[in-house]
Amino acid sequence: MKTRVHSEIGKLEGVIVHTPGSEVENMTPENAERALYSDILNLSIASTEYEQLKGVLKKVSTVFEVKDLLHDILKYDGVKQELIREICAVEKIDKCDELLMVSPEKLTSLLVEGVALQRNNLTNYLSSERFLLRPLHNLFFTRDSAMGMNENMLIGKMANPIRERESVIMEAIFKHHPEIDTQVLNPAKPNPGILPNLKSTIEGGDVQIGREDVFVIGTGVRTSTQGIDFIIENIKHLKKEKHHIIVQELPESPESFIHLDMVFTFLNTSECMVYPPVIYGLSRFRTIHLELENGGVNKIEEHPNIPAALKKLGMDLKPIYCGGTGDSWVQEREQWHSGANFLAFAPGKVIGYKRNVHTIEELNKNGYEVLTAADVISGKATPDDYVKCVITIAGSELARGGGGARCMTQPIRRAEVNW
Repeated sequence: MKTRVHSEIGKLEGVIVHTPGSEVENMTPENAERALYSDILNLSIASTEYEQLKGVLKKVSTVFEVKDLLHDILKYDGVKQELIREICAVEKIDKCDELLMVSPEKLTSLLVEGVALQRNNLTNYLSSERFLLRPLHNLFFTRDSAMGMNENMLIGKMANPIRERESVIMEAIFKHHPEIDTQVLNPAKPNPGILPNLKSTIEGGDVQIGREDVFVIGTGVRTSTQGIDFIIENIKHLKKEKHHIIVQELPESPESFIHLDMVFTFLNTSECMVYPPVIYGLSRFRTIHLELENGGVNKIEEHPNIPAALKKLGMDLKPIYCGGTGDSWVQEREQWHSGANFLAFAPGKVIGYKRNVHTIEELNKNGYEVLTAADVISGKATPDDYVKCVITIAGSELARGGGGARCMTQPIRRAEVNW
């Protein structure tokens, strides 16, 4: 499959996911914050809910599992050695030789679920750590570790060290898996004409492809301005035709604002989901438009908000409000549980949490037929029968991890959109 992501809404043709496993439970209330969680999850309930998301995706797209892809590339000795040595260097551990002796199947599990710390010397005995190689608690939020940008895959430069291994694994998959054909861009490594910047951070939750020539990117606690500058330099280097980057400043708190897709997502060629207090609120966070052409930045100017900036570029999107239009408290509650975080699997066909009832009602008022995941998976309902629809998945437990349907998916191929 050749990667191609020219929009946020084109028909989904290939997507990478990770079904949460024991790595989600390998945390305690004491270390949950370090793991970037505000609470610990019940894996059995979260797994049941996740199966709804994956079941719907299998109905509409080709679905790849991270662990399957990782297991495949670990069968190649050269790839295995390269990956393990990079992980050991990033994690600052000296267990390369031991890990290289492990079978691909077992090694796949260890790299995701963690390697226990052996209490075989004084330092380890006194350590408060449970793991030598920590579990990847956040791996099921596959959106952040790599993102499709037209024909390329941009590897995430994670803001928190606990997530670095996710990006290392995804880069290895994109470079070496025989079923995926792509070019990799990595801000953590030297690129032609572009030197790495230690302050660069980029996570997929902040990067949205509005159109082939329009990128909408959030900057805040997870994606730095230097990270966005890396994207700018790549466009300048790779593209001569005109491109546009719309940058949205994000609040540093609360934690539900960590990424742009928690307050803004594309739904259709004519509609978007917004959380009004951030996108339209009086406590203004700047919206900045950069125009690039022929290897340079032609223009930098500010706009009132993202929809206003997009309208200037010929994308006139009607905003639909997360939490509805009636009560700001309801908006705040539903945004907290990823009420603005929708995945479009085709223009006007989206997936989101059932628990955000006011948001779902608002979509319904705007012509979106409400379908349950169970009905779609069983074949009782078919998205193809509707012009616009929202498929609801259970989210009583998954939402407590801090992300929604967009966060949990990494599209690698979408069909073109008839704008």
